[in-house]
Amino acid sequence: MDGNGRWAEMRGLPRFEGHKRGVGRVSEIVEAVKGIGGEVLSLYAFSIENWMRPEEEVSVIMALLETTLKNEFMNFMKGGIRFRIIGNKEKLPDNIRSIIELVEKETYNNKEFVLQCALSYGGRDEIIRAVRKAAALNPASEEITEEYLAGLLDTAGIPDPDLIIRTSGEQRLSNFLLWQSAYSEFYFTNTLWPDFTKAELMEAVHEYQMRSRRFGKVDNNKSFFAGNSFGIPSKWSE
Repeated sequence: MDGNGRWAEMRGLPRFEGHKRGVGRVSEIVEAVKGIGGEVLSLYAFSIENWMRPEEEVSVIMALLETTLKNEFMNFMKGGIRFRIIGNKEKLPDNIRSIIELVEKETYNNKEFVLQCALSYGGRDEIIRAVRKAAALNPASEEITEEYLAGLLDTAGIPDPDLIIRTSGEQRLSNFLLWQSAYSEFYFTNTLWPDFTKAELMEAVHEYQMRSRRFGKVDNNKSFFAGNSFGIPSKWSE
């Protein structure tokens, strides 16, 4: 969901207007992904590096998050949406942690869709925290497998993303789901997140459907509905 700040600056608006517009875009994309049979949507909302941004901008983003969760809670319940956060929660303000914990708890049993938000998140930080968990558990060396370590990541129990979309013209992962993206397909667009519509999402999905996913094997797999997990790297603060 990259490009909110730039969207505002291009229009002579304060950056927080871009963040507000970007948040408003989320509901349309969630419904679009649900509508085509997607099971998981991951949104990169705030990276662990974003804490270094101006305090005022960070405060605006946190306030938007709090307001959005309060406003969308009933929609999560009606739509069968399970909401979950991945990232380093220890760095979050207490009020944000409290509302996140409440929404995660209340939506836990919703089965129709998973909306996963990467907040205070970094792929390297996630892997380091997983390794520290493993060290504390002290498993035998032969027990440390890909499956074992994946089970200690923030995304444990959630399928790896099939398709990762990055808006705003950037062509890098920016520390997003480094472990989980090993076999993901990528779609890059110059569109800034506040202008990213359902129509462009469908274009990205169509391009994805045309690709052959071999996973290192000879046989091709073009089945989109074999596993529908999307990742959209984002920073509300960019």
